[in-house]
Amino acid sequence: MTTVEEIRRDVVLGNHILAGEGVLDVFGHVSARHPDRPDRFFLSRSTSPAQVSDETLLEFDLDGKVVAGEGHPYLERFIHSEIYKARPDVGSVVHHHAPSIMPFAATGTPLRPIYHLGAVIGPEVPFWDSQDEFGDTSMLVFNPEMGASLARTLGKGNTALLKRHGAICVGETVPRSVFISACMRDNGELQANAMAMGDPDFLSAGEVEKSNKVNGWGRPLERAWEHYCRVYG
Repeated sequence: MTTVEEIRRDVVLGNHILAGEGVLDVFGHVSARHPDRPDRFFLSRSTSPAQVSDETLLEFDLDGKVVAGEGHPYLERFIHSEIYKARPDVGSVVHHHAPSIMPFAATGTPLRPIYHLGAVIGPEVPFWDSQDEFGDTSMLVFNPEMGASLARTLGKGNTALLKRHGAICVGETVPRSVFISACMRDNGELQANAMAMGDPDFLSAGEVEKSNKVNGWGRPLERAWEHYCRVYG
């Protein structure tokens, strides 16, 4: 059984890995659900991902309120709280603005799996536009209502794009959400390059399903996490 200490360590590592991989920069965040209290989760106080440590972690309830730890929380903690509230199966959430996916978020061009590891993003990534329900805002997801709206767009999927903003990736564990985030970054770059050359040959629905089952779990996922931990741990 996973311990609180292990989950907290994974949140720290997840932030460092995605910062090192260029998925996160000064902004973005990684969280994980409490292993013993499904109504709680761990997320750093407001700091850059590369500076996250066990000391910066805060514990939140599913209303986005701090219940343990000290420091100023991220405004966008409601991305995490509302997804955990809506999706009992989710154990980790990543919010990022990887440069390779931003052209898709800006143009509304569908992001679809173009290589086998890209299957983990899902058949097609849904778009959430804050403008639809909330009009002109700072574009940050800064209250429960916006977080709940985003969670509805995510639905049962692994990923979603926030129009003119960024993306979210979710998984059962931190290693899974980190892996999906890295593959989303790569898929965005590969798809944009392929579209510049011609019409991409995207994965079929069956290929997406089978590739995700084979490449997104078990030993391939463990191998990726072990690699990342060796490089950034």
